[in-house]
Amino acid sequence: MAGISPSCSFISPGSKLRTTWLEFKTHPGRTMSGTSIHRRSLKIRAEVNYVNAEEAKKLIAVEGYAVLDVRDKSQFDRAHIKSCYHAPLFVENQDNDLGTILKRTVHNNFSGLFFGLPFTKQNPEFIQSVKSQFSTESKLLLVCQEGLRSAAAANKLEQAGFKNIACITSGLQAVKPGTFDSVGSTELQDAGKAGLVTIQGKISAVLGTVLICAYLFITFFPEQAEKLFQLSPAS
Repeated sequence: MAGISPSCSFISPGSKLRTTWLEFKTHPGRTMSGTSIHRRSLKIRAEVNYVNAEEAKKLIAVEGYAVLDVRDKSQFDRAHIKSCYHAPLFVENQDNDLGTILKRTVHNNFSGLFFGLPFTKQNPEFIQSVKSQFSTESKLLLVCQEGLRSAAAANKLEQAGFKNIACITSGLQAVKPGTFDSVGSTELQDAGKAGLVTIQGKISAVLGTVLICAYLFITFFPEQAEKLFQLSPAS
């Protein structure tokens, strides 16, 4: 009989979501009177603590958690928490087989162009890179941009034997400016923005500013505004 690994989650006081993994395993035992006997063991695996940004700060300052950033290099370079460690869960995929080339081309013409996201694959050395810097007893606060990669990374690390893991719910995009000391060219919550989306945002900001200025000018200087309209060429 194959092993069954159900999971259960609950919300503890202080609005912290903690997920505990219960793993059931069956092992072949003796055979008595032609009947195979299996024995079942129950193993309680580590908890993953999901916290908000303020709770994360306390974990770092009070409980000595180290920050492990699992984002790709492009987002990490744009902005990251000061003194954190970087171990990307995904790395840029530079494979040159035909299937990968086609997928990379499609990606670069859409997601890459509009959102500035690199074409990536799972980092085969992720666990080893973390183990090279931390023991399985270390307290680790995992961060990514949206919260999905840190949750996936937490699961991998938990399976590898790490026992003290926390993640920021919704990722760095939900962190208010100034919450953490950061390094980079932008704010932590904006590190996932790149490509045409960033340009579009800047254009929208400029147009919005122009419209607001025009509205204020018409409101406070109606006579001058009317003269300007009279000078404009008729349609």
